[in-house]
Amino acid sequence: METLNPEYETEVRRVFSGAPFIQSLGAELVEFAPGYCRSRIQIDPHHQQQDGFIHAGVQATLADHTAGTAAATLIPAGKRVLTAEFKINLLRAAQGRLLCCEATVLKPGRTLIVAEAEVYAQQAQRQLVAKATVTLAVVDVERGGK
Repeated sequence: METLNPEYETEVRRVFSGAPFIQSLGAELVEFAPGYCRSRIQIDPHHQQQDGFIHAGVQATLADHTAGTAAATLIPAGKRVLTAEFKINLLRAAQGRLLCCEATVLKPGRTLIVAEAEVYAQQAQRQLVAKATVTLAVVDVERGGK
């Protein structure tokens, strides 16, 4: 896939690191390329639900934000992506010290981008714990963001 923004690396770093909620979760940008993004969260007790599993909301947030960042690698300057819809399948109870996500754009478009995100928990071994499909709207900066 090809990016439409020669400065996409700067935009991707802004998208990923500029969200206060994402910062509060401790999510880190690991790697990205046009149409692709990988991220992770070091799991702490505040990421867990009442029974000690990684909270579904943490998994969903990481999937959504990583997919959005993958989409942001492809848009022109002056545009933003906003999640229009997402569906997540929680495949198994997530436990571990690290949560990783890999997102890939399935269908780039001028107005809508569809991406897929896979979430893995790492304990003794890496295990697929969730899979999301994310549809993102491509909007003008004036309409959708700062």
